[in-house]
Amino acid sequence: MNSQPTLDEVARVAGVSRATASRAINGGSRVSASARAAVDEAVRTLGYVPNPAARSLVTRRTDSVAVIVPEPDERVFSDPFFARTLRGVDRMLAAADLQLVLLLATRGAEGARTMRYLSHRHVDGAVVASHHRNDGLADHLSAIGLPCVFVGRPWSPDRVTYVDVDNVAGGREATRVLIDRGCQRIGTIAGPADMTAAVDRLHGWHEAMRAADLPTDAVAIGDFTEAGGEEAARELLERHPDLDGIAVASDLMAAGALKVLADSGRRVPDDVAVVGYDDLGVAERTSPLLTTVRQPIVEMAERATRLLLEQMDGSAPPGAMRVIIPPSVIRRDSA
Repeated sequence: MNSQPTLDEVARVAGVSRATASRAINGGSRVSASARAAVDEAVRTLGYVPNPAARSLVTRRTDSVAVIVPEPDERVFSDPFFARTLRGVDRMLAAADLQLVLLLATRGAEGARTMRYLSHRHVDGAVVASHHRNDGLADHLSAIGLPCVFVGRPWSPDRVTYVDVDNVAGGREATRVLIDRGCQRIGTIAGPADMTAAVDRLHGWHEAMRAADLPTDAVAIGDFTEAGGEEAARELLERHPDLDGIAVASDLMAAGALKVLADSGRRVPDDVAVVGYDDLGVAERTSPLLTTVRQPIVEMAERATRLLLEQMDGSAPPGAMRVIIPPSVIRRDSA
């Protein structure tokens, strides 16, 4: 059986030193065009297969990209937002022959370990999704100079590139659906106040309500989960039993709200109309089917990854960029 050709053989056939052959094969600099051509020809002739570890030592590239999600694993594996984010990122990385590494950067010791991992440059770049006000990711990634793009507006928007849907407009349009239907007592279930998407959607609700000269006191806070939506809906109906419309900041929370409305004997949409936010599959499985605002998360994740790859290969323009995608209302039975 013939043994695999070695780097020494490649160098001998190419007529260069072993160090020059290594740099030429692994993408290093300081190699003349003639030497690189000779090494390439030797590699083809001998059928030499480069060592990925050696390539990493020369180029300081890991050929991997992190998807950072500062959420507990039970939420990551139950919320369709994350599945579609990963799908969009992985599709782009596969085309670039790069590996996806999932990092769940929750607070405390695990979050600190993730920060160390990123500081040691075990990945070539990062896509961040579902970040919180105090997770420090935008500041940390900017400080260490790791190429990164956020899916969703970060709390430090001038420091890093991000792709987002216009959540203020989305919250406004969701509320207008209820106003145009003739609802007069409209409440909202907002998301956590430490997340920009939740803050922006609530801001849009306030804008639409003020423009229609309607009261803005019926607000409950959820956590973007179905259970959180149930709890917030119960609170909202206890405080405001006369509600005839609810704008909910996520479809999972809206699914929880629909359960509470059904349990209380309120018909949807006859007694209370409901509009959700996301359109990531949940809205097509509720009863009744949920009117919602579409968040094109796969498209957002793909565009974020494309921007990241441009940063990594040096073709991105200098400075932080932002890409804002307009929302759209998907009308179904609940409103």
